Amino acid sequence: MTICDYFSAADDQAAVAVVDRPGGPDEAGHDAVFLKNIDPVVAVAQLEAILTDCGYEEASQRPRSGQLLSSPEGDVSLVFSLSDTLGEALAAAAPADLARAAESWSMTAELQQCQAQTALGVLEALAGLARRAGAAGLRLYCQWSL
Repeated sequence: MTICDYFSAADDQAAVAVVDRPGGPDEAGHDAVFLKNIDPVVAVAQLEAILTDCGYEEASQRPRSGQLLSSPEGDVSLVFSLSDTLGEALAAAAPADLARAAESWSMTAELQQCQAQTALGVLEALAGLARRAGAAGLRLYCQWSL
């Protein structure tokens, strides 16, 4: 099972530094949301497509969308960037928007038949992280670890 810690950081260098820190982004002083099995490349691009009403292909090609920032030779922990578009969409989403997105997102193969209510909890946590990051001028990232 993979652990996906979504967090905010000032820049890519600060984000990648969590790879070398025991305890991940939280121990490094970053605002973080701890999730399991929410892939920062495919599942997050699908979420972005749903929230921004575009196709998966468009969402996955946006700058910073699922971009590997850390060394690809890291076999235990990797850091990925999330697109600024996703951060803005999450931060701006009203509760009803999140509920609609959770329903659609929960039906994707990557969430493996996750309940809509569970997906909504994930979206609420990510939206809160995005709002705090936006207010502080920070960007969103994911540390993926085994």
